[in-house]
Amino acid sequence: MVRFSANLGFLWSQLPLLERIELAAKNGFKAIELQWPYDTPAEEVRAAVKRLNLTLLAVNTPVGDASIGESGLGALPGREADFQKAFNQSLQWCLGSGAPAIHVMPGLATSQMEPAARQTFIANLQWAADLAAPHGITLLLEAINQRDKPGYFYSRQADSNAIREACGRNNIKLMFDVYHVGVSEGDILMKLGQYMPHIGHIQIAAVPTRNEPDQGEIAYPAVFERIEALGYTGWIGCEYRPRTTVEEGLKWLKPYLTA
Repeated sequence: MVRFSANLGFLWSQLPLLERIELAAKNGFKAIELQWPYDTPAEEVRAAVKRLNLTLLAVNTPVGDASIGESGLGALPGREADFQKAFNQSLQWCLGSGAPAIHVMPGLATSQMEPAARQTFIANLQWAADLAAPHGITLLLEAINQRDKPGYFYSRQADSNAIREACGRNNIKLMFDVYHVGVSEGDILMKLGQYMPHIGHIQIAAVPTRNEPDQGEIAYPAVFERIEALGYTGWIGCEYRPRTTVEEGLKWLKPYLTA
């Protein structure tokens, strides 16, 4: 049976993190994933997760300077020291909270920055993976579509997977976001089969709206059937923007949460 986690960067996003965690548990979720939780002490999150019997999954690396539009530091030549500082912040937060995975964000890179950006990202990932491995922490690579994030370092699964392969580290996996794959390239069921051996986490949302996955172009029951048939035993992150309230939008999920 497929299992779903609450992405608390999208669900109840207007509330303090500890309140979001409470609401996730109250509404039937058994796992949560975060984006940038760094203003909340890791130990407080660990305590809340333990008390509510939740599984904590992953966080994102800091984006850098959001005021100038930065969206990650991993693939930015000349910013290696900034990346190392940001990654260390993520790693220490994970060690304090118990989160077992970090989504490493490469940032924006123009075509003129290739191949320097690629080589920078590979070297940064190898350094980070070696730092994380003794703690059992996995690094995740997520291709993000160019409509939502113009100029992002990669937008296709083949590109994120090529980076993974070039790194040569067992604790680097793909984050397969069905929404981003749907917007960028389609052929979702085939790509799930192609990349499943290397997938560390899956996320979902409707295409094209990024709302609840009960509308739009993607037949999610078929996607869930495919995921289950491929033997995926991880969680599927609900990373969507609710159309109205989170609770109203969770009606589609109730059969899965109670099964």
